[in-house]
Amino acid sequence: MRRIYLDHGATTPLDSRVVDEMLPYLRNVFGNPSSAHAFGREARKGVETARARVARALNVDLREIIFTSGGSEANYLAVRGVAHANRDRGNHIIASRIEHHSVLDTCLDLAENGFEVTWIPVDADGIVDPRDVAAALRPTTILVTVMLVNNEVGTVQPVKEIAALAREAGALCHTDAVQGFGKTALDVQELGVDMLSVSAHKIYGPKGAGALYLREGTAWQPLNRGGGQENKRRPGTENVAGIVGLGAAADLAVRNLEAEAAHVRALRDQLADQILRHIPGVHFSGHRELRVPHNAHFCIEGVTGADLLAGLDAAGIAVSVASACAVGSGALSHVLRAMGIPDELARGSLRVTLGRANTEADVHVFADTLERLVREARQRPRRETDSC
Repeated sequence: MRRIYLDHGATTPLDSRVVDEMLPYLRNVFGNPSSAHAFGREARKGVETARARVARALNVDLREIIFTSGGSEANYLAVRGVAHANRDRGNHIIASRIEHHSVLDTCLDLAENGFEVTWIPVDADGIVDPRDVAAALRPTTILVTVMLVNNEVGTVQPVKEIAALAREAGALCHTDAVQGFGKTALDVQELGVDMLSVSAHKIYGPKGAGALYLREGTAWQPLNRGGGQENKRRPGTENVAGIVGLGAAADLAVRNLEAEAAHVRALRDQLADQILRHIPGVHFSGHRELRVPHNAHFCIEGVTGADLLAGLDAAGIAVSVASACAVGSGALSHVLRAMGIPDELARGSLRVTLGRANTEADVHVFADTLERLVREARQRPRRETDSC
């Protein structure tokens, strides 16, 4: 059976060119990068080359890059680090209602420990209005955190405007750019944020590697102690091979961004048009234009995303239900609820995220298979357990 992968928003396959750059650090270059001898210096060179590549991809100074275990760690390091470093001057944090759980849950925990959090709504397209951020700012606001691209519906947020508002009010600004880095043009200097998170495995790099951009001079403190790594900002022996992979993947993503964006955008638009034209009762989620080029999200009437996911998987096609139902919890997506999508419709959500290896044939097979599965699901009697 031919298999088709359409879940690049969850993770991407390792690019062979990235693997080639990582292999020496998995086989022969085994030194501890903190060691002063030649073995250590060799490993350190790999780390610092990767740091320069990530910095160049973001247009920042290489000293402003902190390597982490991934995007989630970068997110909570940013939020907690600012919260604790600035507690003497304020305790107010602003976050959007559609943040990734690494930001959402960190803010919820801070709210239970003396901080105040204002949750900014989104419109029906899943986009934050900067005017709502402006209205929420206070003299005690220390941080505004709004993701660059939503991980479920793919909408691009007006982070540049939000960062300018935060700066004018004397607050810091963080953005989770995990779903935007390598998918859309990104220049930190133009964006104006103080902190930004990225991850390797969303851009054809390895899992377990990410980075936090921390603007020099930002009032921030590390969460852990016990080592001098990453300029005493994130202790622990570096994942050298993973970091090298992140640097290689970042370099490739930026160099090939325009061509890859055009490729996946064309496929995405073809896929969306075919589904909306041939399957009744399908709703395209999020803004059609203000979104990353590889993401298409649908809510489908009269079915459940979980049933469609199982049917597609049986046919060799991988997509996501976009967390419409949290695994094992029966909870509906906080993103779709924030957008005002009715629960019954949200239960029929599917996220399709295309990648550099996908083809028009993949799109046709997926659309035809989905049409069949939806038709069959609607013909079956509804069960009481179909709620989620």
